[in-house]
Amino acid sequence: MSEFLAELVGTAILILFGAGVCANVNLRGSYAKDSGWIVIALGWGLAVVMGVYAVGSITGAHLNPAVTIGLAVDGAFDWGKVPMYILAQMLGAMLGALIVWLHFMPHFKAEEDPGTKLGVFSTGPAYPNYVANLMSEIIGTMILVMGLLFIGANKFTDGLNPLIVGALIVAIGLSLGGTTGYAINPARDLGPRLAHAILPIPGKGPSNWAYAIVPVIGPIAGGMLGATLYHLLFKGEIEMIGWVSIIVTILTIVLGFIMNKTVLRGQQSKLL
Repeated sequence: MSEFLAELVGTAILILFGAGVCANVNLRGSYAKDSGWIVIALGWGLAVVMGVYAVGSITGAHLNPAVTIGLAVDGAFDWGKVPMYILAQMLGAMLGALIVWLHFMPHFKAEEDPGTKLGVFSTGPAYPNYVANLMSEIIGTMILVMGLLFIGANKFTDGLNPLIVGALIVAIGLSLGGTTGYAINPARDLGPRLAHAILPIPGKGPSNWAYAIVPVIGPIAGGMLGATLYHLLFKGEIEMIGWVSIIVTILTIVLGFIMNKTVLRGQQSKLL
């Protein structure tokens, strides 16, 4: 299997189980309906475990553009492969979302709330505030990338690494995920959001593109920052790409302030 196909398949598995648990817990008629946040966090953690076991021996199972970019910032991954990995992850995420839709098709038809349908595919904020929402995604993804580098620096019994990585995802979800739904992965959000926009889902409503920038640029900035902090704290140095990462993070937060004054103010004015 090629690296491109491996990242595609691994990300499709991630979304199949991850978006699948969101559908299982939230869509009308599911036996698992209303089983709660802990089930969702565990489902996403196990989704990562399955994706890593599937293709980790081929690509390291990034399954996430923010991880790919973060590892490149750390110097642990070739920048030349970054575009190929990201394209594979995006296509895999869309494929996984398509399979979830096919699996839960009668439940999507029975569900009346468009927001619940969108929530199967993509994330959204508990409180709309671009600065706060971007900060949540930056912090969550920073911890993700630093955690992956922490795990990589330790030795575990052969075969246990995917379980430890899954536990990291569960920890992020349980501790930090309630603010934005912890996308912490641009492909995880953008790929299924595109699928939601394209698929003929009955009564689906809009795909909330006004928010879609947050789970894309927030995780990218967070991944870069996490790799930079790890490099600084554990290797005692910061390279030029590290300063670029810090600048990207600052500009991302500045963009949040700008969008609060334009997008949110515009939305509020429409309600008056």
